[in-house]
Amino acid sequence: MTQHPAAPAPALEGIRLPSPSDIDVEQVRHYWDEFAAEYDEYPDHGLLDPDMRAAWKDLLRTWLPATPSRVADLACGTGTLSVLAAELGHEVSGVDLSEEMVALATAKAAPFGRAVAVVQGDAGEPPLAPGTFDVVLARHVLWTLPDPLAALRAWAGLLRPGGRLVLVEGRWGLEGADGKPAAPWRAGVPSHELAAVVRELVGEPAVVQLTDSVYWGKEIEHERYLLTARLADTA
Repeated sequence: MTQHPAAPAPALEGIRLPSPSDIDVEQVRHYWDEFAAEYDEYPDHGLLDPDMRAAWKDLLRTWLPATPSRVADLACGTGTLSVLAAELGHEVSGVDLSEEMVALATAKAAPFGRAVAVVQGDAGEPPLAPGTFDVVLARHVLWTLPDPLAALRAWAGLLRPGGRLVLVEGRWGLEGADGKPAAPWRAGVPSHELAAVVRELVGEPAVVQLTDSVYWGKEIEHERYLLTARLADTA
């Protein structure tokens, strides 16, 4: 796990993304509803392998606050990371577009009672109160969104002063985008490009390259990383 400050990149105004496609939200919802039943069968989704689960829990322990905090887990899927965050003592609000994913996440998180609440909603426009979260957590979400820049602005708006954005993302190339909903970043986003956006919205980011196969269940060919940045504390 290699950490380094994000390399300088062009300002937000200089980034050229494809225009957001006219995505049918119901079609996207149906895509994830259909996928929900097998979602956890993918090693890095369900984290059923003990070593892989432990690696992701250690990663969250490192980058989430050391004290109990409010965490928004956006596009939480079946709630795997929500549960890991709850195990670390955090209060989690999960959001997912898919009704089937929400049902599975709710069942998975049931042992944690009120510590984990999962609601159906659009991760790009989370139905959560602005300025009330210590952490906004999202893993491999931006590739699904029709307007990822607007989503990042909304996510930054959820943070309290001193709050942090924790994003797990990657760049897998167009060959990995086949069959996925059309979206500007459907092939993923390089860390330097995401860092340029986050730098202006939240603060100076740091990037941790997640090259170890323990996180994915296989050797990876393309970039996988965690990017984090903290909002200035106005107190």
